[in-house]
Amino acid sequence: MHTVMVSCVGKAGKPNATTMAWAMPTSHNPPLIAISLAPTRHSHSLIEESGEFVVNIPTLELLQAVYACGSLTGRSFDKFKKANLTAMPAKKVKAPAIRECIAHLECEVEDKLTTGDHTIFVGKILEAYADMGVFNETYDLKKARMLYHAGGNNFALLDPKNYKP
Repeated sequence: MHTVMVSCVGKAGKPNATTMAWAMPTSHNPPLIAISLAPTRHSHSLIEESGEFVVNIPTLELLQAVYACGSLTGRSFDKFKKANLTAMPAKKVKAPAIRECIAHLECEVEDKLTTGDHTIFVGKILEAYADMGVFNETYDLKKARMLYHAGGNNFALLDPKNYKP
């Protein structure tokens, strides 16, 4: 599953980031994306408070930060500091973007649905942007070495030699 980092902030103003592989686009018009979070996660309560989040696309170079943000709790740690990440002001939402990531989708919660032990937050994408040359119609897999979660603590990359547009 494609790995993303979701950044958020609650009413107290302390930013947080979490790693997840349960994220997917759900609509082109309007542009919507869904993320699935357990209610026990700190990010879940921050997104409930604020009604917004940013989906950030990490690359292989951020593997240690991806792991840290998925393993530590924002209740006890400043994940941005622990993972050496930079909270960058977003353009349309209060939640920060993660500067080191290659692309960002700023979202406001459009809807939510409880599914078993998780909540699916559907975010309306208010702003989308990527590093120059990384994304046009598709990602340039030679420039954007994106991570894929293979289960447990295992991550993988797509081999750009096998990518045929």
